[in-house]
Amino acid sequence: MFRGSMVALVTPMTDDGAIDEKALDSLIEFHIVNGTDAIVAVGTTGESATLDEEEHCYVIRHVVKTVAGRIPVIAGTGSNSTTEAIELTRCAKDAGADACLLVTPYYNKPTQEGLYLHHKAIAEAVDIPQILYNVPGRTAVDMLTETVVRLSKISNIIGIKEATGDIQRAREILTAVSGEFDIYSGDDATGMDFMLAGGHGVISVTTNVAPKAMHDMCVAALAGDKETASTINNTLMALHQDLFLEANPIPVKWALHDMGMIGTGIRLPLTVLSETHHGKIRAALKLANVS
Repeated sequence: MFRGSMVALVTPMTDDGAIDEKALDSLIEFHIVNGTDAIVAVGTTGESATLDEEEHCYVIRHVVKTVAGRIPVIAGTGSNSTTEAIELTRCAKDAGADACLLVTPYYNKPTQEGLYLHHKAIAEAVDIPQILYNVPGRTAVDMLTETVVRLSKISNIIGIKEATGDIQRAREILTAVSGEFDIYSGDDATGMDFMLAGGHGVISVTTNVAPKAMHDMCVAALAGDKETASTINNTLMALHQDLFLEANPIPVKWALHDMGMIGTGIRLPLTVLSETHHGKIRAALKLANVS
């Protein structure tokens, strides 16, 4: 259903932490003009953890309205509370989102059976395409391939964002699920190899600042053109790495600020990027020809 370069969009904020609608609209147009294949609103990069439920739903509605059907909108609606995840997913469906992205429950460390029942409950409660999101480095729980296979049999669970960076894991999932179940990389540094191994796209932080290059790289990788994909990806590798010098989305929000696209607003406990990293981010942007 969704293919290619999908941006894990930042949520622009003013200095006092309010949502900056004007900057958000500008970012959306920037992505549409530069070929981004889908927008993921209010995921980890969109600071979902510090937006309250009303703000979360507001941003989803605003993005859907502004995009106006030009590209797909995937709404981040995961939570470590099954009830809250259902409510956010209902909000996304009502807003007109094309799908939802649901992170594995964080902090409370459920069992594999708990993960299965959590996602099953959300899928049964809200009739909208849903994408699983496995990122054990943030959540402290790893959704194993066996659990992914079980969940893939639920009709409106259509894919997974696999953010372990483990290409072998991607191959295992692809081998074990039906051909209708999609698998997306959630790790920019290994995204190209992930697609060359059979993955269907990447939900990307780097795309925030280099949308055209990421789109072109994904087109080549999905076509199996390793030479072209590698040539483009080599210019992006510094961004893939340096946009994680501090916790995401700290570096990418600062990079967008340095590009003149958003202000410096970010919500505590996250802080503005340390000055010691400014030079390295600028060098990575220059290498990618987006400075």
